[in-house]
Parts: sequence; structure tokens; C-alpha cells
Amino acid sequence: MKRVVRRYRSLPIRSRLALLVAAAVAFAVAAVSVTCWFIVQGKLYEQLDRDLQRGTDGPQQVRQMQQAQFALDNCSQTSQGTGVFRGNYTQVVTESGKVCVFGDSVGTVEVARADENAIKNADRDKLYFRNGTDDDGNAVRVMTQPLGATVTQTGETGPKVGILVAVSLKSTQSTLNDLALILLLVSGVGVLGAGAAGLAVARAGLRPVDKLTEAVEQVARTEDLNIRIPVEEDAEDEVARLSRSFNSMTSSLASSRELQQQLIADAGHELRTPLTSLRTNIELLTRSEETGRPIPEADRKALLASVKAQMTELASLIGDLQELSRSESQRGERVQVVSLEDTVESALRRARLRGPELTIDASLEPWYTRAEPAALERAVVNILDNAVKFSPDGGTVEVRLNEGVLTVRDHGPGIPAEELPHVFDRFWRSPSARALPGSGLGLSIVARTVQQAGGEVTLGHAGGGGTIATVRLPGAPTPPPEAPAAVL
Repeated sequence: MKRVVRRYRSLPIRSRLALLVAAAVAFAVAAVSVTCWFIVQGKLYEQLDRDLQRGTDGPQQVRQMQQAQFALDNCSQTSQGTGVFRGNYTQVVTESGKVCVFGDSVGTVEVARADENAIKNADRDKLYFRNGTDDDGNAVRVMTQPLGATVTQTGETGPKVGILVAVSLKSTQSTLNDLALILLLVSGVGVLGAGAAGLAVARAGLRPVDKLTEAVEQVARTEDLNIRIPVEEDAEDEVARLSRSFNSMTSSLASSRELQQQLIADAGHELRTPLTSLRTNIELLTRSEETGRPIPEADRKALLASVKAQMTELASLIGDLQELSRSESQRGERVQVVSLEDTVESALRRARLRGPELTIDASLEPWYTRAEPAALERAVVNILDNAVKFSPDGGTVEVRLNEGVLTVRDHGPGIPAEELPHVFDRFWRSPSARALPGSGLGLSIVARTVQQAGGEVTLGHAGGGGTIATVRLPGAPTPPPEAPAAVL
């Protein structure tokens, strides 16, 4: 059995579908054929029983009783008497099993125990039918009719008797055999036709799957994610849905690969500048040591400071790249209820250290949201860093948190209107800010973090000059009871 199952599973899916269709049709045809055969058999037997019942009512019962009495009185090895069922098997049977055959009977029917019990115990108005055999073993249909007790010529009551009338089943069985053969042939043709039709339907139905398979194999072979499977617009079946899912998947993969390639290219471009500067400064220091010509102390301190700044910029860039490369599942595992007020307070402490000459005016109200604590704090720090970076000396940065809306305003030069659509793009930096430190990834990380928390972030012009950053996050002024706020 296991071998058959393994062979079945090794077949192509269209062959398995054809076999399943053929098996289902075979089962249905077999059930219908068997039912039809038994119905015809029952109808034929009912017809035989009606033929045997003729002559059992009215005056015929009296004649049957007289014939039975005559047969018993003259019973011998050779049948005597004249039967009322000419051309059939006709015989009298007593309750003890004694048989007297009518003279015109075509043979003798074997008496069953059921016949004796019927004659002994049943009333005269009831008829019994069964299948039996004659002395030669031929199949017959038997009717037993109890006649009650006989009366001898001397007036004494004799044994209970009954008449057994039978008819040959030869023609009936021949008809049933012919019917069985016809049903078998029709069933075989039906099963073969169903198998062929199932194979044709499977081929037609799986043709889109074949196209999908070819497309997947071509993608695996060529790594070309621009391959698409044509799908009819109004098609809503499973294959159409699968094709649309495949097209959507390849589109997403192609977009992801393009973003990945763009990220690698941009990261390489951004890394080249600090690495070149770092290498130049280190080569100058190394050459000074090798030639024995010391660099002036002021220049040496400037070179070391430049090396330190470039290393800091590299570390920041690498950290930003790691943040952008993390998968959604890694972020989802760390999401919890966070106090946005505490997060902003922590970010403000870091911002005041980076801009000690600035005045940071903060007004914060409680707000709780679901986010990754470290990522959310980093996003707020990036927004504050931009405000500190572009604020004039002695300027003011205004920070407000009210009902889940965080606004950070500086009084710097602002962002030109044509540059606003690009501020959240990776590695994008305003031409006026390229001389300042930074990787161009800060606002991109802000946008991604806020979107993952279910919020939105915008950057625009502030009235009276400067830039205002607005972050809206869903949540509530109090933490949910089942999830206490994170301690930052």
C-alpha cells in the first residue's frame, strides 16, 4: 500500500487529477450500475410472483384443495393428478415434508424447512416466495400457498398441506446476466472516457500553473525579477489570484533589490569621502614618522582632530546603515508601550549637550504609544539634532508635545520649497548642508520609525522663519492597564 501511495505521489499533478476523476466516476458508475441491476432484478421477481399468484383466489382455491386431496390419495413415486399451474413445477407438500407431484408438473422442487413451517403455522390467505432449486439443481422461483388440513375419503381430518408452485429462473437469470454485461461495458467506457476527459481538463486547468512554473524557473535561472504573468482583469479564480500574488511578489522583490542596490551605492559613495580623508591624514602622520620630519604641533593636533571626526562620522554612518538594514520582524519583537514624554525628555538631555549655546524651550504632556523604545528615541534625537545643527548661535529651539503631536521648531535658515519633497530620502542632503557633518540618513530613519509606529512625520516652513518638524503618533494620555509604560 505504501508503495502505491509513493508511486501516486510521484505522478505529475495532471495525472493525479485524471486518476481522481476516473476513480470518482468509476465509483459513481459502479453505484448506479449495482443499484440499477438490483432494481431490475426486483422488478423481474415481482413479475414472476404475479404470474405465480394467478389462480390463487376465489373458486381456484377450492379446486386447488380438491387437487391436493386427490394427489395425496393417489400419491406414489410417479406423480398423479392434474395440476392447475400447467407448464410449471407443481406439487403438494404436507407439514411433515411429504411431497406429491402433480402429473403435469415439469419437475420436482426441493422442499425447504421454511415451506414446512409455513404450511404448518400460516393461514391460507398468505403466500410465501423464495428462490430455490429443482432436483436437477436448476434455479427456480417458488411460491408456497398453505391450504390447511385435508379431509380423507372416510371423513377424517388429514395433515395440513400446501401447494408449491415454481417457475424456472433460467430466462430471468439470462436477462440479468445480459444486463450485468451491458452495465459492465458501459461502466468501463464511462471510466475510460472520464479518465481521458479528466486528463484533458487537468491539462487545460493547469496550463496557467505551467506558465507560472516556467516563470518561476526563469526567474531562478536568470534572476530577472521583471518577469510578469499575464492575468485577465476580471479573472477571480485561484490560479488568477496565484498569478497576481506572484507578480506582486516579483515586483516587491525587484523594488527591494533596487533599494538595496541604491543603498549599497549610496553607502559606498558616502563612505568614500570620510575614508579618503581618513587615509590622507593617516598617510601624512605616517610619512612624518618615517621621514623624521615632525609636523608642527598645531597642524598635528588638527590632523588628529580630523581623524577623530572622520571616525565618528564613520561610526554614525555604520550605525544608521545597521538601523536601516534591520528587518520588520526584528523590530516587531521589541515593540512595547512607550512613554513619549520620557522619550523626548531623554532626547532633550542629549540635545542640550550638543548645543549648549542654544536655548531649548520644552513643554511636554503625557502620551503613551506603541513603538520600539530605542528606535523612537533615536528618531527624536535626529529631529532635535537637525534643529540644533541649523539654529544660529544663541538661538531658541521650541519643543512641544500635546495630545500625541510632537513639534520641534528652530529659527534657522529653513529649507527651500523645492527641497522639501526630498528631505526624507536616504543619503539626500541639502546643497547648503553638505559641508556640515552628517550622513543624510537621519530623517530617513525618522520617517521609517514613525511609520512603523503607525504615525506620520512632516517637515515644513515655520511662520516667521525657520523649520518646524511635526510628528503625530497614535496612543493615549494614560498607559493601558495590561501594558505598563517602558522605563527609559
